[in-house]
Amino acid sequence: MQNPFKGSLGIDFYTNQSTIKYIVLVVAAIIGVGSIIYTTQLVNILKERERENIELWAKAVEFSTIADGPSLNFITDNIIRPDNSLPVIILDSATNEILTTRNVEIDGSLNQDQIDDYLNKVLAQMKEENDPQPILFRDRPGSKIVSIQYVYFRNSRLLRQLSAYPYIQLSVIAIFAFIAYLAFSYSRKAEQNRVWVGLAKETAHQLGTPLSSLMAWVEYLRELPQMENRQEIITELNKDVQRLEMITARFSNIGSKPILKDEEVFEVIEGVIAYLKPRVSSKVLFVVDADSPHLVAKMNRPLFEWVIENIVKNGIDAMSGIGKITVTVGQESEGMMFIDIADDGKGIAKGKIKEVFKPGFTTKKRGWGLGLTLVKRIIENYHMGKIYVKSSHTDVGTVFRISLKN
Repeated sequence: MQNPFKGSLGIDFYTNQSTIKYIVLVVAAIIGVGSIIYTTQLVNILKERERENIELWAKAVEFSTIADGPSLNFITDNIIRPDNSLPVIILDSATNEILTTRNVEIDGSLNQDQIDDYLNKVLAQMKEENDPQPILFRDRPGSKIVSIQYVYFRNSRLLRQLSAYPYIQLSVIAIFAFIAYLAFSYSRKAEQNRVWVGLAKETAHQLGTPLSSLMAWVEYLRELPQMENRQEIITELNKDVQRLEMITARFSNIGSKPILKDEEVFEVIEGVIAYLKPRVSSKVLFVVDADSPHLVAKMNRPLFEWVIENIVKNGIDAMSGIGKITVTVGQESEGMMFIDIADDGKGIAKGKIKEVFKPGFTTKKRGWGLGLTLVKRIIENYHMGKIYVKSSHTDVGTVFRISLKN
């Protein structure tokens, strides 16, 4: 049977969604890292140009002290005087005194002590960002160095913004992707709910007509003279008709708000096992045990019986019709009870345990793998309980646990 969850590319996107998610994350990581690397290269290029500008400016200041008139005018007009956007602080090497600043915004309301503290903080930032450029002062070309000053500078506002840009960009993309993921997940779940409800209602509707006909045929057969001494056949047929009525009721309840009533869990489970025994292999041994046979839980009986029947049948299939099914009922904690359903079949591979309740998961050659998905929905959505694989070992068996409020 063709898997209905496979797309046109022949890939089972639903079953392999974890792998696909990892692939998408890896691709997104590669794009993100590539963006950061490319932006970092641009930042380094721009940073180098700014360093060269500061170096040129420092050399111009140094040369201006020994230049002749025309040269000094050229340097002053074209290099020193034009406004440079880079914040600059010039420090005396001998005294560590701040001699002058350029493009460092200072609040006019600050007193001198506050201004000094502020400039020292700015200077510390400059030292972290860039190495200083020295200005060597001489009396004349080639003479001994008279003094040294250091030019400290910060990166330009454009460079700082460019450095932060890829991280801001990736953050915005991540937030948008998260919101889109939530919207997509909600939309997908809503669509799945509509499909489940529509399928269930249509199934119940389709069962209605032949079921009514079967009920009439049973009554007709009951009245035939030749069936007078064969009423056990009519009885069994009537049981199956009643079972079909129950199945129809189950499908009708899907999508509707179920009516929950207090039921003795042990008695409900015994009823399901009693129905299944004559309809499965005689080589299957059933054991039903309870710490207290009168534990009560709120449930919709037709739907809950469906859950137990489905899990038990899966266990019988896992044992290939030979083995033991053990159902244990007990008190899990205050206000919570549990039902453990164990088989001694082939077990579930560890890597597949998280997949068992997803549509499409099946170990059978035939089937769409929807049974346990319905089971999970019935327990968690309608009974506000939990169901999970408590344990599973290859060739040892599997234990499903259902937790319900009581």
